[in-house]
Amino acid sequence: MEYYTTDCFEYRLTGIIPFYNFRFSPDFRKLCIVPNSIIMNIITDMERWGNSHRPGFLDLFRVILGLFITYKGLYFITNIGTLEITTQGLNASFAGINIAHYVAFAHILGGPMILLGVYTRFACLIQLPILIGAVFLVNAPKGFLSLGQHMELWISVIVLLGLVTFIIFGAGRFSVDNIRRRDAEAHLEHH
Repeated sequence: MEYYTTDCFEYRLTGIIPFYNFRFSPDFRKLCIVPNSIIMNIITDMERWGNSHRPGFLDLFRVILGLFITYKGLYFITNIGTLEITTQGLNASFAGINIAHYVAFAHILGGPMILLGVYTRFACLIQLPILIGAVFLVNAPKGFLSLGQHMELWISVIVLLGLVTFIIFGAGRFSVDNIRRRDAEAHLEHH
């Protein structure tokens, strides 16, 4: 796939948009925007490796993870007061209610996206700060074997590891992402 022609020379604006380089033709009539080769190659290589080395059982785990995150989002909406109290304990002034609404919204939006495999890596990235906070700021101080919390720390760690796994490996064979990728590849072959 060719993003630019050879008649463009490079003009870097890396501080503005780090993932792209801007190239101009010698007469400055044509602007070519090309991906930054180093960063984009790393991302592309990671996606390609993850797609080719992906165990099949991860599709089932992705569906279960998406269902669980959606359930937690609906639970947080119905029990928003409890979530607000939990987030106010983080000592972030005026942030308790905002964090609570972000958590609920991100879970309700991201859970079905992960479940169906739609923009899975992006949906997992949205969930990542929530689960890092849940593991290290909310549940870790309570301990690993806190029976009163129904082992919330273990569940949070498993969900966090699942999110990192899907950021690396992607959605898998049985996902909307895979259908979109196949359609894009077929479109490129015909043109």
